[in-house]
Amino acid sequence: MNSPPSGIPVKTTLDNASTVQYAGLIHQLVMKARSTVRDIDPQNDLTFLRIRSKKNEIMIAPDKDYFLIVIQNPSD
Repeated sequence: MNSPPSGIPVKTTLDNASTVQYAGLIHQLVMKARSTVRDIDPQNDLTFLRIRSKKNEIMIAPDKDYFLIVIQNPSD
C-alpha cells in the first residue's frame, strides 16, 4: 500500500475497506511514533517501523511525501 501523509491511499492490493482502515490507523501510529522519537532526540526522525503479530507483519517506511506500508504473513 502506498499512502501519502493525508491518509488517502494511492496504490493498494487490499480491498477498499481494509485499505481505508489500515491507512487511517497506520497514519495515526506513525505520527505518534515520529513524535516519540523526536521527544527523545529532536535531531532524529522515524525512518522505519516494523510491527509483528501472530497474524501479520506490518512494515512502514514513512517519507515526507508518502508512507510505504507492507502487510505480510510472518510465516511466509
